Amino acid sequence: MKQYPVIRYVAFLRAVNVGGRVVKMDTLRRVFESMGYTDVQTFIASGNVVFDSSVKSMAALERQIEAVLLEALGFTVTTFVRTLGEIADVARHQPFKDADGASLYVAFVRDAPSKDAARRLLALANDHNDYRVRGREVFWLMRGSFIEASRTGADIEKTLGMPATVRNSTTVRRMAAKFC
Repeated sequence: MKQYPVIRYVAFLRAVNVGGRVVKMDTLRRVFESMGYTDVQTFIASGNVVFDSSVKSMAALERQIEAVLLEALGFTVTTFVRTLGEIADVARHQPFKDADGASLYVAFVRDAPSKDAARRLLALANDHNDYRVRGREVFWLMRGSFIEASRTGADIEKTLGMPATVRNSTTVRRMAAKFC
């Protein structure tokens, strides 16, 4: 079997440590190590796992991680994998020119949304929420507090017709600063 160079990845796990689905980070590390991944580290307790693998297919990694987590945890954990280079690119991206006083979030999806799905999402923009779609990421600018928000991550999923997991851009930038 041909050996490939080791690649550093990040797995963003949807719905971990929210809604009563509590998972200890040392448990996640052990599960990832059981799959043969190396240099496994978690980043804050919201389902962000950094690891090394020689597997080149992110789709294959997502399928394997989901299957093993289902068995280990007893519930489905939708997984979105990116390389560290992709995370650095997301962290650098500035999709909004006027973001003063607003919060920026990043929704990770598996595949780039279709043009029609992206148009439907952009049509949800209002005084409190704005969106930009770039590849496999949706940038969500939220003006005002989270409580005042008229939209949620579930609205993004429903509108795009695909699962997503949302992270604050500060988390993504901190992750890039630490690991990239």
